[in-house]
Amino acid sequence: MIVLRAALYVLWLSVTVVPYAIAVLLLSIFVRGDRLYWFTVVWLRLATWGSKVICGVRHRIHGWENLPDSAVILCPKHQSTWETFAFPTLMPKPLCYVFKRELLLIPFFGWAMGRLDMIHIDRSKRAEAWNKVAEQGRRFMAHGHWVIMFPEGTRIERGAKGSYKNGASRLAVDCGVPIVPIAATSARCWPRKSFLLRPGVVDISIGRPIPSVGREPDELMREVEGWIEAEMRRLDPEAYQPAGAPAAQPT
Repeated sequence: MIVLRAALYVLWLSVTVVPYAIAVLLLSIFVRGDRLYWFTVVWLRLATWGSKVICGVRHRIHGWENLPDSAVILCPKHQSTWETFAFPTLMPKPLCYVFKRELLLIPFFGWAMGRLDMIHIDRSKRAEAWNKVAEQGRRFMAHGHWVIMFPEGTRIERGAKGSYKNGASRLAVDCGVPIVPIAATSARCWPRKSFLLRPGVVDISIGRPIPSVGREPDELMREVEGWIEAEMRRLDPEAYQPAGAPAAQPT
């Protein structure tokens, strides 16, 4: 049943993304900025709705009151594609993702992303990439957008911890804006590098904004990392077993 549901969900994504991406590309000739962003979010709502209806993936949010009205950088735990789809549908401000430019090559989905106000970087040119993040991140936040950066840089297995990079904290310190850490247990339902979605609940916990003024980027990121990893263990304790214990399986 899980395989059948997953196949139906992949079919749902495929048949909806192609016409919607074409519509985004055509609309972008005449409309850009926030209007194009919110138009694109409609497809992401279809994607997350499909994961709920077809595969039984629901979500639960903790700490919604911690989101500020001002400029902020979101730093979520990254376990699966689910949060990439879901966060723009949940957040009250337009999100500016920082991502590797190779994603722009994905047919239809990547082409549509390239028309939005996002920051796509060449990770092989680190100095140039950072300058682009700093310049565009500051500009987008000045226009009311929130920058979202996955501090581990890639999707991480359930129950594991990646290496936290300081790009988000450097940008926060440079711009004088706080970081909002976010824990998300998406791999419980949508495992990394898999389309075999399982029914269940994704818990999303939003932490209080962490000020960046007067902080060092490395020290700031350690605080972000500490909060996220402690919260992940609280939300999904069965995924963090002692050494030698059986690894947690998606529930």
